[in-house]
Amino acid sequence: MDKYVIKGGKPLYGEVEISGAKNAAVAIIPAAMLVDGVCRIENLPEISDTEKLLRILELMGARVSYVNATTVDVDCRSVGLSNKIYSLTRSIRASYYLIGSMLGRFGKASTTMPGGCNFGVRPIDQHIKGMRALGATISIGRGLIKAEAEDGRLHGAYIYLDKVSVGATINIMIAATLANGRTVIENVAREPHIVDLANFLNSMGADIRGAGTDTIKIRGVERLHGGSYSLIPDQIEAGTYMTAVAATGGEVKITNVIPRHLECISAKLREMSVSITEGDDYVVVKRERPLLCTNVKTQPYPGFPTDMQPQICAVLCHATGTSIITEGVWDNRFKYVNELKKMGAEITVSGKTAIVEGVKTLIGAPVAACDLRAGAAMVVAGLCAEGVTTIEDVIYIERGYQNIVGKLRALGADIVAVSEPDTPEEQDKRMESVC
Repeated sequence: MDKYVIKGGKPLYGEVEISGAKNAAVAIIPAAMLVDGVCRIENLPEISDTEKLLRILELMGARVSYVNATTVDVDCRSVGLSNKIYSLTRSIRASYYLIGSMLGRFGKASTTMPGGCNFGVRPIDQHIKGMRALGATISIGRGLIKAEAEDGRLHGAYIYLDKVSVGATINIMIAATLANGRTVIENVAREPHIVDLANFLNSMGADIRGAGTDTIKIRGVERLHGGSYSLIPDQIEAGTYMTAVAATGGEVKITNVIPRHLECISAKLREMSVSITEGDDYVVVKRERPLLCTNVKTQPYPGFPTDMQPQICAVLCHATGTSIITEGVWDNRFKYVNELKKMGAEITVSGKTAIVEGVKTLIGAPVAACDLRAGAAMVVAGLCAEGVTTIEDVIYIERGYQNIVGKLRALGADIVAVSEPDTPEEQDKRMESVC
């Protein structure tokens, strides 16, 4: 089992290249099941979530071949339903996108309830509402989700989401791509990776319009053809490196980004006295002055992303004054706060609000990653803390960050991954891990 050991207090300097977007990849790989031909996916992040999803497709009969580390050819012409995938679908949240892709491809679906990071209740009621509107009968029992279209093919429908949901927007979009007729989905999420999924499907022959607005219109097509598609850069990975520079000081050029996607993060960092300079496909982050406090509220895009909330909290721990963080998306996403307190942070949580009193410095300590983005926050905190920080359960971090240790070392961070043999109990825990 790997751990990260960080000797903090070193400012970061240099240049780091951002990988393809995790949240786009985990939607596009299941969507590849709809393609009648070979699709080439480029700029794919080398992370455990993408590896698991590609393995799921292989277990269903797909041919998956790597052109290089970040480019893969996927041929799903021979796929079929299989219960061999259940052990993997239980271990990854994005496996619920298989419901939409299976229904779209076969007219029926069978998979497990998804896994994923446990930072609160994340119901799939809006997914189910959408599938039923498209003509599917859904049953859930004994940890399985089963669905079937009444006449073997989904049909277009009008769907209004009761709340803005990224997952439901993606799942319904995938399912409706090959449905018979026209689908209109209102009150949808607008995140960049939703636009990326629509662009991927359209490049393969789909007819999807409105992605990036609050209404998406889909005219179902008979088939999708093969093609090539390159994923957008990862907004959250870029934001994580931005917060790392803000926390430690220094100056880093972050390349292969879309600056417009980072505006909500850049705005908050500027409020904290961090300098952000934008180019066509890069941002330069520089911090020379003491950090100032600010207030943050997470919201659906284009608001401040919930996936950046733990990382900016780690930065605010040593900003001058009192900051207030309000979580507007997920319940119970402040579980990581207890880990920051081990490092000397002064944070009070009440419901969906955290009050952060800035301290002079954080102190290195043994901590754990309790989910993907919480793990990233531990890294950010460790980089700016005095002394040594040891982070356990880094399997969570590696769900969403490609070569984070190597990239940080190239910027001057003193961070290493240390492998230790698993005890039998730890082996069992890893086998049952939800991530």
